[in-house]
Amino acid sequence: MTCTDIHYSGNDNFAADRALADAVVKAMPSARSMARANRDFLRRAVRYLATEAGIRQFLDVGTGIPTAGNTHEVAQAVAKDSRVVYVDNDPIVLAHARALMTSDPAGATAFIQADLREPGKILADPALRKTLDQAEPVALMLIAILMYVGDEDGPRGLVAELVDALPSGSYLTLTHPTADFNPGEAAAAVAATEQAGISFTARTEAEVAAFFTGLDLVDPGVVPILAWHPDGRAPADARAAYYYGAMGRKP
Repeated sequence: MTCTDIHYSGNDNFAADRALADAVVKAMPSARSMARANRDFLRRAVRYLATEAGIRQFLDVGTGIPTAGNTHEVAQAVAKDSRVVYVDNDPIVLAHARALMTSDPAGATAFIQADLREPGKILADPALRKTLDQAEPVALMLIAILMYVGDEDGPRGLVAELVDALPSGSYLTLTHPTADFNPGEAAAAVAATEQAGISFTARTEAEVAAFFTGLDLVDPGVVPILAWHPDGRAPADARAAYYYGAMGRKP
């Protein structure tokens, strides 16, 4: 489960996910609204990539349980020929994804069972090579997933390995929870998650910015997700969702 799943209900989640979500919400009461904000960021980012940057290929790692407004749906609403490869390490998530995330006939979706900690496995998968043209730019989406990779696993190196394999003109887009805005609630949420046996790391603005080393940040840079290309007016309190979001282009 990613934090984007917290506020969803119905058939597209599972008892263990709901129990963990309940624990996170108890520790951080605004977690549901933050999950919605994170999902809204995904939609805005994909729309920007498809419209402003002309991207037609997406590699979405840490897909999570399918819900409304998935990457391919947003991209194909702009360009029907968009192609998306989804990656998740949970076979149940991918089973649901294959059933629910159907591409427009003009484009394509594919699914890989792999972990972000295995970039080589992701890049070598036949589904990726069949679906994405590796000579053309790709948007790498890491939405609410890097917090599950502890510092001991070298997250910057994992991200760099994926970005290095992409051609010039590709993009990295990510969101990441932080304790910068409300240290007390963030610490409680981390404790609740780790009590469930799941590693969880909140990172600072500088630590999030470090993932973009060597890339050209898209304005406005590393900012609270509510402040990144908001629809309409700027939010009254951009720090109400405890996530940073950013996008960078590979020169």
